[in-house]
Amino acid sequence: MIGYLRGELLARSEKGALVLTASGVGYEVRLSASVAAGLPAVGQEVDFFVHTSVREDAIELFGFPCLEDRATFEVLIGIPKLGPKTALSILSVYDAPALRQVCAGDDPGPLARVPGIGKKSAQRIFVELKYKMDMTQAGLPPSRTGAAPTVFSDALAGLVNLGYPEGQAGAVLRGILDAEPDLDVSQALRQALKKLAGERT
Repeated sequence: MIGYLRGELLARSEKGALVLTASGVGYEVRLSASVAAGLPAVGQEVDFFVHTSVREDAIELFGFPCLEDRATFEVLIGIPKLGPKTALSILSVYDAPALRQVCAGDDPGPLARVPGIGKKSAQRIFVELKYKMDMTQAGLPPSRTGAAPTVFSDALAGLVNLGYPEGQAGAVLRGILDAEPDLDVSQALRQALKKLAGERT
């Protein structure tokens, strides 16, 4: 896997940049719009921290100016139904520190400002992202997959299917799993339902 790339900016491409390395190999690197806008002149040296995506039909490189942005991208693509294109769109509007600021609040509205993300999707992404970033800060990288993020996603889906608002259900689940991270889905659901029922009375 390619994790870092340095070379000459050979050309700007529709997806981002073509980078020519010292060994004479050129790589196409996909970039967020904000990073692409800040590229130097063709012929200048560029370097990126890279996330390598391997699929059956393609290998794609995604470039980032710092490790924090790459880690945030990997958190984003770990969210169900959120692909690399949407993740780059989010990072085009909010870099990693700005996104953490968004998640530190209680309003998913800023995510709805990202092109292609509506209010409902913004709410879902906000709840997932808030929890996953909390896990990262606790030293448990969700992008490398752990039990808790999967439990959170599955339990949240169950609560939403039962008619609970996604924001309220996500907040309750975060509190439960922060206190008891080893719970399985059924245990988390039982505790969440008990707490949500108490909030309704």
